[in-house]
Amino acid sequence: MKQIAYLSLGSNVGDREQNLHEAIRRTGALGRVVAVSSFYETEPVEFTHQPWFLNCAIALETAAEPGQLIRELLRIEQEMGRQRIVKKGPRSIDIDILLFGDAVVNTPELTIPHPEVTRRRFVLEPLAEIAPELVHPVSHKTVAQLLAELASGQRVQKHER
Repeated sequence: MKQIAYLSLGSNVGDREQNLHEAIRRTGALGRVVAVSSFYETEPVEFTHQPWFLNCAIALETAAEPGQLIRELLRIEQEMGRQRIVKKGPRSIDIDILLFGDAVVNTPELTIPHPEVTRRRFVLEPLAEIAPELVHPVSHKTVAQLLAELASGQRVQKHER
């Protein structure tokens, strides 16, 4: 049975825009990309001494199970040169599963909904663009509500191409 997985993509190394386009293309091989947000320039969080990110959100219709999907996304990251040297550090590509239908998954390998989705403007802003009425399966709030309730702080702006 096909589900809609909502993914967050980010890059702050190399040609960030090209990296996002390539990741979207490769992710499309795992199902059908049904929505892509605008790209957003975003200030790094936690590890702040690094270049700004370019982020977007996509909706992927897929028959893959969550565990299978995360393994394939990690493979795409690796093929695109992702190196995990510094936690939260610079990266050519980062692909996270934010939500997967109404699934709640809590395993050592994967947590869905993504544990930080409700606290990150760089995730909620692009997600609200493509799925404002999507309901978070734990908080039972829409993405638009979560974004409206988020404290100010992190700078996020649409990328002008």
